[in-house]
Amino acid sequence: MYSRVNSVAIRGIEGYLVEVESDVSTGLPDFSMVGFLSSEVKEARERVRTALRNSGFSLIPKKITINLAPADVRKEGTAHDLALAVSLLAAYGIVPEDSIQDVVMIGELALNGRVCAVNGVLPRVDTARREGFSTCFVPWENRLEGAVVEGIRVVGVKSLEEAVHFLYRPEKQVAEHCPAARLVQEASTRSEVDFSEVNGQETMKRAAEVAAAGMHNLLLIGSPGSGKSMIARRIPTILPQMTLEESLAVSRVYSVAGLLRDDLPLILQRPFRAPHHTISTPALVGGGRVPRPGEISLADRGVLFLDELPEFQKTTLEVLRQPMEDREVTIARIGGTCRFPADAMIVAAMNPCRCGYYPDRSRCHCSEREVHSYLTRISRPLLDRMDICVEAPPVKFKELAGGRSGESSAAIRERVSRVQKIQQERFQESGIFFNSQMQHRHLKEICRLGKEEEALMKRVFEQKQLSARAYHRLLKVARTLADLDGEKDIRPPHLLEAVSYRSLEAKFWG
Repeated sequence: MYSRVNSVAIRGIEGYLVEVESDVSTGLPDFSMVGFLSSEVKEARERVRTALRNSGFSLIPKKITINLAPADVRKEGTAHDLALAVSLLAAYGIVPEDSIQDVVMIGELALNGRVCAVNGVLPRVDTARREGFSTCFVPWENRLEGAVVEGIRVVGVKSLEEAVHFLYRPEKQVAEHCPAARLVQEASTRSEVDFSEVNGQETMKRAAEVAAAGMHNLLLIGSPGSGKSMIARRIPTILPQMTLEESLAVSRVYSVAGLLRDDLPLILQRPFRAPHHTISTPALVGGGRVPRPGEISLADRGVLFLDELPEFQKTTLEVLRQPMEDREVTIARIGGTCRFPADAMIVAAMNPCRCGYYPDRSRCHCSEREVHSYLTRISRPLLDRMDICVEAPPVKFKELAGGRSGESSAAIRERVSRVQKIQQERFQESGIFFNSQMQHRHLKEICRLGKEEEALMKRVFEQKQLSARAYHRLLKVARTLADLDGEKDIRPPHLLEAVSYRSLEAKFWG
């Protein structure tokens, strides 16, 4: 007897339909599985057989053949166990065939028949919805995550026995519901950190606000204890609250990575990822035998903070260049190509020398050659991709002990939100959202310069020997500064401030 149950597999962060076909026939008892399977899928044979026995299903030994289609795509993971078991029961005539026609099964089976949680339930359920299925069975622990997807009934099951019971008695199925829009709307903007806690460092705070307003990459340079990390960790608190679309996009990545909480199926706050400088290249940008999202993808729509930038492996940093330009990571394997989002704001911090105190010669004893060698660990192409680069001077005692609070994150967020709204209205027909994402064709129209401004930029370009990329990024920052001032056109003060944010190139890399 033949039966078919549908499941969903994951490639990158996208799902694709897998048909689990079972055939039970007379002949020598055998249990074979085909369909280009990984080792963990092949091992499902023992898990399913034992789970069926421990769940009270006694199967007569027969010749069993199971195929996972499409046969030319490698199947990974353990999420097909439940579909395998139900398909086999349907082939034996234990489960009604008509009860599984419009159903997708997702879940791993323990040996006692318990349905265990799996990663990637959100994109799996979304794929089932797009394929036109009406119901999706998921592990009980993943029920809220699956219920985020609207337009499909999501049923959480605790065991194989319960899943079979629900197939026999559809009226007993309880569809889960998770009000995603309300969760996003009611998400708190409160944070454990706030910009009001930062004393002094007005230049760095201004640079952080400009960077957040246009989602520009930011590099902070200064001695230890000058507040670089303190400001970087507070940048997410001045970014606007995520929309439902952004929350769902980020949650898909976290779902595949297995980082969603059981009680909170959505990422409601802007991500902030701060990997250690010993991180490997696949962990930073994604990869592995089965490609997984890296830190830059986990920081999508948020901030990726790279502290002690020169201490990262140079080859690891250089791999960031393509994602910083394309806003996505493309990973090619022999089995196919995966794309992960990488639309993150890169914030980096570094010392001006190995000891950290250059140019204070009372404390820094590094030679000029050592300083140059330390700074040039950051390549010019990578530096060109940092829109804003500012120096953090040591904090003065009167600023530290004065007791005066700085401007709150809420006040800065209000200005940033206003500017980002201007950008979204400006680019609504272009498929981009922020000034930092502008392409060359946008610059000609949106960053047009008058005669005075063009003459100023000509002098800057020739004196600083800017690359074409650095010049274009300077214009993007100037456009954000004009938006902060509510100006329609870019003026000389905006250009001069944007130039000041790149003045350290000549000082340290010239």
